Amino acid sequence: MTGEEQSQPAAGTSVGQQLRQAREKLGLNVSDIANLQHLRPSVIQAIEAGDYSKVDTELFLKGYVRTYARHVGLDADALIRTLDSELEPLRQRRVQEQQSNPLIDIERKKKRKRQFAKLTLLLVFVAVVGFLVYDHFLKPGPGQVTPAADIPEEASAPLVDESVPGEDIPAETRVSSASIAEAPVVSPEPGVVAENTDTAPSAISQEPALAEREMAVGGEATEPAEPLTTDTEVAVVTQSESVAQENLPGLVRLEMNFSNDCWVQVTDADGKRLVSALRRDGDALDVQGRAPLRVVVGAMNAVESLRFEGESMDLGSFRVVNNRSEFTLEP
Repeated sequence: MTGEEQSQPAAGTSVGQQLRQAREKLGLNVSDIANLQHLRPSVIQAIEAGDYSKVDTELFLKGYVRTYARHVGLDADALIRTLDSELEPLRQRRVQEQQSNPLIDIERKKKRKRQFAKLTLLLVFVAVVGFLVYDHFLKPGPGQVTPAADIPEEASAPLVDESVPGEDIPAETRVSSASIAEAPVVSPEPGVVAENTDTAPSAISQEPALAEREMAVGGEATEPAEPLTTDTEVAVVTQSESVAQENLPGLVRLEMNFSNDCWVQVTDADGKRLVSALRRDGDALDVQGRAPLRVVVGAMNAVESLRFEGESMDLGSFRVVNNRSEFTLEP
């Protein structure tokens, strides 16, 4: 018999019988095959008898059969296909045993419960984190406006009336509101100053006198030889403006310093929002308004200090919820 004929398994015989017949034709015993595969003889005997339950897993069984077939000169692929058909009833029996086993069913239910509990905890955690992020960083405060509200209305409105109805004021006597902030309104009549004389600089009051002298010399006004607004005048006006900002009558003053990012809003008694913006680390806040002042702080731990009417306030005395605080200040 040639080797090609020997490699063809007999039709209708099991895998174990084909292996045993090929081994016996070669004059080998069970121990010889076991030594070649480094297995116990009982494993070889179980394979030849078709008792596949003695092998731990199906993967190991196919490996043993494939190696056995090469040793005895059989077609390993054909034997593996036959082995699959023989193992199918064994697979179905194992599945039925697992389904009928109450312990396996209980373990399966426990596994599903653990997975559901983990998913529930994950969803709760995501919801809590999302709420905290929204509450601390994204939630707009009551009546929040754009950062443009930080600009005091006094700075945007003209403080000096440059004309008097019904009168033509000479160009030399007009004073720009952008250059002298809160300077007094100058009357077109020589020597007359408006009622607001508490911060009137002497240099401004000299302009009408200069115009009068020029009229007396030539009979009509001439262009001045040099600008009427001197360096001394600008310095006096600037000093008057700073004093006015620090001591506005009828207003209270709030000062705050920040050590981290913090959203803050300040509203006065008239409902006007003095501040509504985000402050950064190292920023300072200095506002004035009619008392009482209503203050909303988004991150209280970012406030380094707070002074009201020049007095330091105890930050621990304010009610804080989730690092957010709302309070009212009045003298």
